[in-house]
Amino acid sequence: MGQGLSVTIEDSTNQCLCKVDIKPWLFSRRKGYKNLEVDATKIDINWDLCNAKFGVGPEPLEGFYLAIQFNREIVLFLGDLKKKIEGLEFPFKSNAIFIAKKEHIFGKKFYGAKAQFCDKGQVHDVTIECDTIDSKDPWLSIRIDSKIVMQVKRLKWKFRGNHTILVDGLPVEVFWDVHNWLFGNAMGNAVFMFQSCLSAEKIWSSRSVFDPSVLSCSYSQRFRDYQLQGLGFSLILYAWKSE
Repeated sequence: MGQGLSVTIEDSTNQCLCKVDIKPWLFSRRKGYKNLEVDATKIDINWDLCNAKFGVGPEPLEGFYLAIQFNREIVLFLGDLKKKIEGLEFPFKSNAIFIAKKEHIFGKKFYGAKAQFCDKGQVHDVTIECDTIDSKDPWLSIRIDSKIVMQVKRLKWKFRGNHTILVDGLPVEVFWDVHNWLFGNAMGNAVFMFQSCLSAEKIWSSRSVFDPSVLSCSYSQRFRDYQLQGLGFSLILYAWKSE
């Protein structure tokens, strides 16, 4: 939550109409609203993170909500708080689909995150194990719920690659790039992507995915375009070595 959250609204041509940044680490902004007007359309953004509860990941688990209204009709509702917002009753059944997640993770040898590889699917523990300091022959291992699903040996020769695993009976393409860990500076990060479709290389081919600072409208637009083509969910993990 130190990075806050942003709401981006695009038109049918994927052009960014507006972007609202919310900085919830400021006490006064943990609960609030924004009123906008775009192309004669009234847009209301409401949020409440005052009592949000968190797990090991960066996103709140409960005790929060984020709601977006277009002309007083709710089109997106995230969270679990049953509240009234300007006379509208909650909870609201949203048709929103979770298509992508980007997260920074830290560790020395083990790196962990949680992931839901399909909409309303089971939440899984993802563990990445990689020892590039003490081992003369570095290797990479990935576990889903403590079960090893893939291993990469001779990592100095295979510092980039991809492999298909099965999660909940669905094929998930795993891409990795640990070049910075092996040959870069000590502060470099590795990048891992889990994509619940075999066509994930279309996203991976974009070089911007290696840069954690790229959070532009065009970047989110690219994920939306692939989702509309039925390419599923993407999890991108930026793994940083901690001292």
